Amino acid sequence: MKFILLLLLLGVECPGIRAANILGVFGAHSPSHTIVNMAVMKALADRSHNITVVLTAMPKMKAHENITIILAPRTPKRIQDIKDHVAKASQRKQSLWKSMVLTILQSEFQIEGQYEFLMHPNLRNLYEKPQTKFDLVILGMLANDFQLGIGAKLNCPVILTWVRIPMLFADFVVGNIADPAYVPTMTVGLEPGQKTMGFGLRLTNFLKYTFSSIFNEVMAYKMNQYYVRAFGNESDPDFPTYSEMKRRISLLFYNYHAPSEGPIRPVVPQSIEIGGIQVKEQPDPLPKDIAEFLDNARDGAIFFSLGSNVDTNTFSPQVIEIIHKVLSKLTQRVIWKWHDLDDTPGNASNIYFGKWLPQDDILAHPNTKLFITHAGKGSVAEAQFYGVPMVALPLFGDQPSNSEILAKSGFGRWLDVHTLTEEDFEKTVLDVMENPTYRKAIGKFSSLYRDRPLTARQSVVYWTEYVLRHQGAYHLQSPLIQMDFVARNNIDVYGIILFLGVVASLTILAIFKWVFRKVSRVFHGKNNQQKVDKLKHN
Repeated sequence: MKFILLLLLLGVECPGIRAANILGVFGAHSPSHTIVNMAVMKALADRSHNITVVLTAMPKMKAHENITIILAPRTPKRIQDIKDHVAKASQRKQSLWKSMVLTILQSEFQIEGQYEFLMHPNLRNLYEKPQTKFDLVILGMLANDFQLGIGAKLNCPVILTWVRIPMLFADFVVGNIADPAYVPTMTVGLEPGQKTMGFGLRLTNFLKYTFSSIFNEVMAYKMNQYYVRAFGNESDPDFPTYSEMKRRISLLFYNYHAPSEGPIRPVVPQSIEIGGIQVKEQPDPLPKDIAEFLDNARDGAIFFSLGSNVDTNTFSPQVIEIIHKVLSKLTQRVIWKWHDLDDTPGNASNIYFGKWLPQDDILAHPNTKLFITHAGKGSVAEAQFYGVPMVALPLFGDQPSNSEILAKSGFGRWLDVHTLTEEDFEKTVLDVMENPTYRKAIGKFSSLYRDRPLTARQSVVYWTEYVLRHQGAYHLQSPLIQMDFVARNNIDVYGIILFLGVVASLTILAIFKWVFRKVSRVFHGKNNQQKVDKLKHN
């Protein structure tokens, strides 16, 4: 009976799903993107699916028996270009509008890198001469929609992953509603408890929405060009076009949790929230030296990391000196992610320097009282999960908007690294660390963030297997993505209504003129008759 019960339980947990062959294609140069995407793949590998992943660089993770990693590395020149780009972006202060313009101007740089990745022999062999029958492709989004052609080549469904909060280009892919009247764009933050935007915010939001929509159209044009460049010579006359492949996307996983992060957004069934997927549900044991360092932090500890994309050496020497001077005189212990352990800013006894650190495991330690961060989406999510207040030093991309949101939510404060002073930095660090309101606010958020019917990993497993069970699950798609621009915006309907309105107006005007002429004739006729009668009388 126990054996039969076990079989029934297994059957209920996963109805009719065998171990699938799943291909993950992640060409982003950013290690933070790789961390999130590999967390998705590990959840599926733990479920005994056979996972093949193509990356640009080997990730910092333990080997997994069900995961095969294939490298399609960037060229040395491309790697140096990326480093130079990140360094320049970190060293200059940019307005939001300037950042948006630069994003468009530099988009070709991102797209060309993704095209080189697609054409790398190690990846190309998988879809041109596959030795394995893949059941599903999971594609990491970052200026690479043209890579949907891999799904066409392998004749299997495609799931997209986006590692940040919802953005217009991701919303447009699955038909999410992004009405600028009540859905804020990425860079428009609401105050805590604020449900709607006032006139000023709605105007700002509309302008940013319009700009983003234009940018999306420009990118769609470029994506189609690269799709034709990569797959335009197919001999099969029925090989799908870029537009057709965009209509064959099964799901979008995005690193977001609306009930806690807000604001509440109208989304279609294809959009699956997996916010915090990279955060381990149970932290791993820390390395012995780090564990001892934190365990003996009687006054608490501070963790300082700028993520995986930015080294602290991109800061000016003056900024590094300010940060080190403030942190070295605190009674708290400090763990500082530093790029070169042979050339550290100093040798203060309360600071531990490490080149690669287990970030979420450090944040999970009960003695960690403060996180000094660049405010990347992954880092903020991990701090939110473990309820650790933050001091943000944003540099580029979504980091400034993330910093504003966390400050408005009461999770910490942020400072402009380009105008940083010793006094401001010290006051801010002490305020966030000693004022209990920050920890209380983020602790409340943490309880909301964790309270879900399914964990992020369980959501990934369930919905991926749902797509496999239902041969792509295309019935989940919004009708919006099947419609062209005219139908989607009701332009033909409005045109007919306008045409009928004009015809009706002209008809009414003609009738009015006809009636007016008739009445005038009768009136004039009556007047003339009266004149004749008067003359006769005279």
